Amino acid sequence: MRLKSIRIGGALIAATALLFAGAQQASAQVMMTGDWTLEVSTDNGVTMPELTLEQDGMKLTGHYVSEALGANEVTGTVDGNKVTVSFMASLEGVGEASVLYIGTVDDEGVWSGTIDILDGQLTGTFTAKKN
Repeated sequence: MRLKSIRIGGALIAATALLFAGAQQASAQVMMTGDWTLEVSTDNGVTMPELTLEQDGMKLTGHYVSEALGANEVTGTVDGNKVTVSFMASLEGVGEASVLYIGTVDDEGVWSGTIDILDGQLTGTFTAKKN
């Protein structure tokens, strides 16, 4: 962030501006705690997983359940309105598979973005809403 210098009380004005900018960033942090229903679209079809999240600052933990990927413990991060959630799923015939959800939360509270399974071997999109 770039601030213009103001000679009269400039230090106080600059410090106030920095505090105000920090408060704006903090207020822009989305709150992900709660139960979410996702609609996931991949080449394999559409699924409707359930996700329960707990948020501690920027850190997320929780539980994910879907017919396709089973029940899994998740971790993630929140940075403003950008949200990332990941876990390892056990897939029949494949073994352990990394699963990564990356998206943003809009002004309506809808989280949407992309899903990546097995490091790009299966990708898709998702939207999620709090229950």
